[in-house]
Amino acid sequence: MNKNTALRILFTANGISSFAQGISMLAIPWYFATNTSYFNTAYGLITIAVLFFGLYAGTLVDKYSRKTNFMGNSLVCGVLLLIIALIGFWQGYLQDFLIVAVFAITMLNYNIHYPTLYAFGQEISDAKNYSKVNANIEVVGQSMSILSGGIAAIMLEGFTIQLPFSTFSLSFQRWNIWEIFLLNAITYFLAAIFISFIKYTPQKLHVKHEPILIRLKQGFSYLKNNTNVLWFGLLSYSVFAMVLVEIHAVLPAYINNHLHAKGNTFAIADGVYAVGALAAGLWINKIFDSNKTERAVIILTVLSGFIFLWAFLGSKVWIIYTVCVLFGFSNAGIRVLRLTYLFHHIPNELMGRVNSVFNMCNIILRSLFIFLFSSSFFAVSNQIIWAYLIMALFLFISATGLFINQKKSTKRYE
Repeated sequence: MNKNTALRILFTANGISSFAQGISMLAIPWYFATNTSYFNTAYGLITIAVLFFGLYAGTLVDKYSRKTNFMGNSLVCGVLLLIIALIGFWQGYLQDFLIVAVFAITMLNYNIHYPTLYAFGQEISDAKNYSKVNANIEVVGQSMSILSGGIAAIMLEGFTIQLPFSTFSLSFQRWNIWEIFLLNAITYFLAAIFISFIKYTPQKLHVKHEPILIRLKQGFSYLKNNTNVLWFGLLSYSVFAMVLVEIHAVLPAYINNHLHAKGNTFAIADGVYAVGALAAGLWINKIFDSNKTERAVIILTVLSGFIFLWAFLGSKVWIIYTVCVLFGFSNAGIRVLRLTYLFHHIPNELMGRVNSVFNMCNIILRSLFIFLFSSSFFAVSNQIIWAYLIMALFLFISATGLFINQKKSTKRYE
């Protein structure tokens, strides 16, 4: 099987699973929009659990073939979500802890899915095409996010259309959350089936099957000897950290308590965020010089800070839509540029464990912000807006750190 065919199958499998996964990850936070303290506390605990799981997940990416990891992960998640969905159909409702469990399963899944996806893409493509492959992964993923955002807007609230020149109308009933989970489970199974069609010979990576701590130590050791990569990898992750905190812990309460809007506004906001991310996947490499990756990341991080500042000051639905478009562009653009930089600086056999180090630090950071925003202060009236000011200040600090690191670095991306 040639590399282009393998990549197309990989993109398709990722797109299929991302579609329903996106709907679930929109439905769950909105389900708890009126009980944000409970959900954010649970989210914080899940994030801590993800920290420890992430330490092991990175070693799995390096230890086993990318195909085996992708298929196994999809099948396990599919079975677990299917069981929870069936419980919902049987009972006619789902307890809160089961809904939170789906969120936890999905978060844990991310720690294997995305490192595997990017490492798989790196393995079956040529070095000269890394930037293009990363952009295509972003385009496919965000295209599915746009679709899932639109579908979620319908599923979360339902809708009725009056047919013109007629007394008839078309109605789409609101979906129960366990029905959404069933759809998610089915797409996991479909993704596994698609991946099974990829025919390739895994690279013989020079990886020693050693205990987890020793393997992780190799990642720390590499970064210790490449401090410019260390600081770039950590600080360039700041926007991504704020994306997860904002979408799951802040935006539902912001829309409900500050804008006084409904669930379809939340879903549409996520959909337009994906539009911005899709635009970044298509044009980011054309807008910024490929030889100035670090500078581009700094610019986008500063832009993200101003975007959050606008959300803090604004009080209109159209403003949050605009914020989401711009933030989607900035975050996805940084993801593409960041991964291209890391692909050129980190050996493939170390990619999983080095990313585990970055993920660990990123998860600790997210946990701190999530627990901070779970405070009852942010649940009162529209005080959730202060979360946006805090995140804006953090991004300005991160951009300053990136700028200092660029100035101190003696090694430039070529």
